[in-house]
Amino acid sequence: MKKDEIINSFDPSQPGLADATIFGLPFSAEQSEIIIVPVPWEVTVSYGSGASEGPNAILEASFQVDLNHQDFPELWQLGMYYAEIPEQWKLNSDTFKKVALPIIEAQERGEVIADNPILQTNLDSINKACRKLHSEVKETVLYWMNKGKKVVLLGGDHSTPLGYYEALASIHTDFGILHLDAHMDLRIAYEGFTYSHASIMYNTLQIPQVSKIVQVGIRDFCEEEVAVVTAANGRVLINTDSDLKAETFQGKTWDQQCDAIIATLPQKVCISFDVDGMYPWYCPNTGTPVPGGFSFEQATYLFNKLANSGKEIIGFDFVEVAPGENDDWDGNVGARMLFHLCGVLAKNNGMNVGQKINFKRY
Repeated sequence: MKKDEIINSFDPSQPGLADATIFGLPFSAEQSEIIIVPVPWEVTVSYGSGASEGPNAILEASFQVDLNHQDFPELWQLGMYYAEIPEQWKLNSDTFKKVALPIIEAQERGEVIADNPILQTNLDSINKACRKLHSEVKETVLYWMNKGKKVVLLGGDHSTPLGYYEALASIHTDFGILHLDAHMDLRIAYEGFTYSHASIMYNTLQIPQVSKIVQVGIRDFCEEEVAVVTAANGRVLINTDSDLKAETFQGKTWDQQCDAIIATLPQKVCISFDVDGMYPWYCPNTGTPVPGGFSFEQATYLFNKLANSGKEIIGFDFVEVAPGENDDWDGNVGARMLFHLCGVLAKNNGMNVGQKINFKRY
C-alpha cells in the first residue's frame, strides 16, 4: 500500500498498532522520513544502571502517546521508524558491563589498574569494544542518511552518540552541540574508560568539525572539567543551573535566556539531551540524578525557539532514560520528549507538521 493510502486509512485517534513501529505508526522504514537508531549500551556505567534498557522502555511507552501533538499535529504523517540494529550491541553491552565492574570496584579500593595485568587487559578490551560500537553506529547512521532520511539517536548511556557525531562530521564541515545535561561530561577517560559516558563531550571536542558546545542546566562537575573548559578558549560555553536560576530570580525570563543561549550557537546545530538535565522527578531512575534542573516545558520551549530561530538543526540524540522496576514513568516521559524532538527536527527542516492548534480561538 502506498504511503498516502496508509495515511488515509489510518486513524491516529485510536491506540497505536501493537505490531507497528514506534508510536504505533503503520509505516515502513522506506516510507518514514525520520529514522530512530536505538543504541542499548551502558558498559561504563559508574553509578545507577538501566540506560541500556531505555530505548526499549521508550518504544513500549510510545504506543500510548497521542499523535495529535499541539505543536505538530501532522507530524505522525511523516513517519518515524525504529530501526533494526545488530543484536550484538545489547549482548556486548551486557557482557562488557560485567567485565567493567571489577575494574571500577578496584579503583574504588584505590588500586592501580596498570599494576594488575588481568584488569588492564580487560580495560583495553572494553575500550576496543566501545570504539567498535561507535564505528558501527557511524556506519548505521550514514546508511540511513545516504537514503535521504533524517536520523536521530536514542541511547543508551551518554557515551553512545560519539559515532553519530562522527557521521554528522563526515557531512557537515561546521556545527555545534546544544547540550542539555546535569553534567559537563568533559572528564578525560573517566575511570580509565576512554569512551565513558562521563567523557562524551571531551571526546566530541576531538572532532574538529564541532566548533562549539553550548551546555545548559549543568550542576555537577569536577576540577578537571573546569580545566578543559578553560583550555577550550570559548569553544565550550557553560550555562549552569545555578546561574540560570539566579538570573530568573533577578527578573530575567526563560524566553530571554533561550534567546541568549541560541545566539551563542553556530548556524548548524545538533541537540544532545541527557534526560537527567531535567528535574529528577521526570527521570527518577536515570543513572546519575542531581538535584535541580529544568522542566519538561522549559526544554520543549527552548527547542521550539531553536526550530524557529533560523538555525539549522541537523540532528539530535536523546540518552540516559532508564526504566523503573515497578512503573513505566521514565519511558513515558522519554517517549513524549522523543516525539516532541522529532517534531522540532521536522519543522526546522521544512517538513509539513501541520499548524499549531491554538485553543485560545475556541
